[in-house]
Amino acid sequence: MAEHKIITIGRQFGSGGHEIGNLLATRLDIPLYDNNLVRMVAEKLDIREETAQAVDETTLNSFLSGYVIAPMEYSSYIKSEEYVQPLTEQVYELQSEIIRKLADRSSCVIIGRCADYVLRNNPQCINVFICASMEDRIHRIVERYDLSERKAADRIKKIDRERRYYYESHTGQEWGSISSHQILLNVSLLGMEKTVDILEDIYRG
Repeated sequence: MAEHKIITIGRQFGSGGHEIGNLLATRLDIPLYDNNLVRMVAEKLDIREETAQAVDETTLNSFLSGYVIAPMEYSSYIKSEEYVQPLTEQVYELQSEIIRKLADRSSCVIIGRCADYVLRNNPQCINVFICASMEDRIHRIVERYDLSERKAADRIKKIDRERRYYYESHTGQEWGSISSHQILLNVSLLGMEKTVDILEDIYRG
């Protein structure tokens, strides 16, 4: 088995992408990076995790939060009145830097955060996009968040829209397209276990 491979997973909301990444990382005994990336960024920027979470993987509905100034820069901003980089960009750039360092350190699975694009020049990066039928996605979100089917469908559309905008605004590529990703896997057709089996075989191949 070739060592030090990175699997990045883009995913539709409700498709089971996080669960697939978690199962895969457990099988391969390698780290999984998802929400823990947000915590790393918050610590580095010296901001609350909730603040970093608010702009994580979304730029569509975060105009105001996008222009929050990191605490450590506030005093210098008041004095100089110079341009301060929007928090959305601070988070993206620092998160990208962290992703590159983690990829250099060891094999791992990384969920979302444009990791496929960030690591596009890494020959050991395998980038995957996970999708599923709307019916299956609604069912998963209804169970996870105890929502009505209508509210689940609305949330899916909203978060997919945000993820698409976030990805495309940072990469210039089409989110979820075969032209942007090496591998597209439909969990509704394959099932969760088979999807993980395929990714494990690719990693070990």
